[in-house]
Amino acid sequence: MSAPERAYVGLGSNLGEPAAQLASAVQALARLPRSTLVAVSPGYESLPWGDPHQANFLNAVAALDTALTPQQLLGELLRIEREHGRDRSSGRRNGPRMLDLDLLLHGSRVVDEAGLQLPHPRLGERAFVLLPLHDLAPGLAVPGIGALKSLLRPEFASLCWRADGADTPPR
Repeated sequence: MSAPERAYVGLGSNLGEPAAQLASAVQALARLPRSTLVAVSPGYESLPWGDPHQANFLNAVAALDTALTPQQLLGELLRIEREHGRDRSSGRRNGPRMLDLDLLLHGSRVVDEAGLQLPHPRLGERAFVLLPLHDLAPGLAVPGIGALKSLLRPEFASLCWRADGADTPPR
């Protein structure tokens, strides 16, 4: 068995009861085999990405120490999504969803294969990923990209904000 690596998973929901969806997903992540849930960021509300004609999203990031391979972990994330009512068969991207789980990072791995890219290919563009990820790992270096802190932009504050109302802008 391989040594555990730190993986980061993005969570999002804008259908049903998003807070309950994320809480249930976090519980499912905590039960993953050969994995330990290390931390979960605060929740962030964000404007919808891509399709503005839908409700705002609730987002968070979870940190896991896992001995699962990236492919195994992705398979588990897709299973959790299905169990929460996610249907990917339409092929529609950026639409409303009960639960979205994205594998953002898995250790320092860089992967580019069908169905899996690490780091997540749009990680550096999305305030709803970068802000909660910064809460968990402000000193993180993103493989192939550089310091997480260098990806943060002032305009993120108008796209994504702490759901609990706390004003904690990255410095």
